[in-house]
Amino acid sequence: MNTPPPFNIDDIIAENHRRHEAQQEPYDPLTGQGCCGVRVHVAGKWLPRALLETVPGYASLPPLEQDRERIKHDFEFWCARCASIQDKVTNRIVPFVPNRPQRRVAAAMEQQRLTRHSVRLIVLKARQWGSSTLAILYMAWMQIVVHRNWNCLICSHQRGSSGNIGRIYSQLLRHYPAEMLDPGVKRLELKTLEGMRGVKELSPRGGIIVTGSASSQDAVRGFNLAMAHLSEVAFWKDSARHDPVDVMRTVEGSVMLGGDTVVILESTANGVGNFFHNEWLRASSGQSDKQPIFVPWHEIEIYQLPVADARQLWGSMDDYERELWNKHGCTLEQINWYHHKRKVYPSHNALMAEFPSNAVEAFDNTGCCAFGLESLDRLRDGCTAPQFKGDITSRGDGKNLQGIGLLDNTTGGLKVWRMPEATAMRNRYIAAVDIGGRSDKSDYSVITVVDRKELPDEKMEVVAQWRGHIDHDLLAWKAAQLATFYGHALLVFESNTLETEQNESDDAGYIAGTLARAYGNIYFRAKGRAGFHTNVHTKGLIVHHLIALVRDGQYIEHDQEAVDEMSWFALLPHGRFGAIEGKHDDIVMSRAIALYMASQLKRGRRFDYKEYCRAFDMQASQYRLHFDRG
Repeated sequence: MNTPPPFNIDDIIAENHRRHEAQQEPYDPLTGQGCCGVRVHVAGKWLPRALLETVPGYASLPPLEQDRERIKHDFEFWCARCASIQDKVTNRIVPFVPNRPQRRVAAAMEQQRLTRHSVRLIVLKARQWGSSTLAILYMAWMQIVVHRNWNCLICSHQRGSSGNIGRIYSQLLRHYPAEMLDPGVKRLELKTLEGMRGVKELSPRGGIIVTGSASSQDAVRGFNLAMAHLSEVAFWKDSARHDPVDVMRTVEGSVMLGGDTVVILESTANGVGNFFHNEWLRASSGQSDKQPIFVPWHEIEIYQLPVADARQLWGSMDDYERELWNKHGCTLEQINWYHHKRKVYPSHNALMAEFPSNAVEAFDNTGCCAFGLESLDRLRDGCTAPQFKGDITSRGDGKNLQGIGLLDNTTGGLKVWRMPEATAMRNRYIAAVDIGGRSDKSDYSVITVVDRKELPDEKMEVVAQWRGHIDHDLLAWKAAQLATFYGHALLVFESNTLETEQNESDDAGYIAGTLARAYGNIYFRAKGRAGFHTNVHTKGLIVHHLIALVRDGQYIEHDQEAVDEMSWFALLPHGRFGAIEGKHDDIVMSRAIALYMASQLKRGRRFDYKEYCRAFDMQASQYRLHFDRG
């Protein structure tokens, strides 16, 4: 452990006291103090402005009538006045007073409902703060108080979990105060609809509650839903029979837009590349209709321990725990809890998976991503929309290098972030090709163009990319055209697919031979073979090189899809790198080849051919590179 820097314990204790006071801001949902939304202070209460504007003469109503009107506009008041839950510590039935994370999420829901007239959230959570309880009670408030005939869905990763969530609703109704019901209504109850398992009707309000699992999405078809709570989405099965995308399509198709509708996805993390992670990335980048909310462990009140000796605790803290103090604003009591909790787990990563401090930790430590997600977040900061999207063309049938130009087409596979610059530098641009399949269900073919820059201290940059499905001879010509467009770039093919084909037909020989004659700047390796051969040795070499570039911020990436692919590119159980099941890694491999070759040239010297031969398992006498390394 590093020697801790000098500190003044009195200053630390004083700051800790200030943080405690900030966390103890007054909150009383019965008076409205500290509650969300725009409020007006009237006679010792903080009332929603919408209530006072909607109910003229509210202040002159009898107290019970005031409460009945107020619950229609004040969710937090309704929680404390009407909703009861079972306390996890005492097991007693107590009024529901939202905790700190619940208040923050409730504020987001109400802000959306009152401004957008709909609620759309995706919640990434630490454990044990009542996310599902809040979502269920919010939908119950809408059904019991705000709307009639307002249908909802409760869907989890397995049917038993949905049933547990549904029991929260049943308990609410058993303890609902009779005086707060509509006139003439003695009680509310859930009635099972005849012949419909998992479907209950809220009588006499008329709304239905559908409970089910992600493995039975057909159960929600046919219902006109207004609300949906989708729980532990990261654990939904993803297979040929159970596709989370299909479940979500069914749900979204059943919930109308606007009009106080609600869709809430919530889950703890379960690795990267799955449906929940993809939806989180979409929401975080503003591409989704859902607002992302992350709840860290230190926002949950129960995670703290008294500190007997502040000086001893401070002296024992490592760099990460000091970051909890400096960056996250944790108290000593929270850090003391974390400090002791670490001893329970076999590794710090295991603890961060269960109790993340930020969203990156949540995903990074529940998966096996080859790239650190924090590094990928930094890489993602450089991602931008391309200045051109379309395709590259040439004269005639396209199998030539004459009259090359760009064809503007929003559905084309070519993205250009930087147009080629005039330069006297040989091989300033590298074009690397990862060859995929021809059909829509096969791997993609990807051409990556990297600018290795003229100045030694400038970062390499991805300036263009083509991605799509295409016959291999047409791909070869397209790559040569793009390389020509970028100043006669060094063209590097990943050769595995071509060499496999060469054993079965003469396609590979035709492609390599034709291009070698038409385009002179192609990378050749040993024995005059065109292309970069990816095997267990070379793949590890270029992937580890790419990991280091990403970690150290040594190249500029512009494509969101490239970073997405890196997030699910993993060290797989058999010890080799690749995409997790159901995902592609074509962009990653194209980047790895292009940036490796660019880095070697960027050194400003020739390859050390002995080192190269050892890496690629070839004899020195076989060494050959068919280009001027300049």
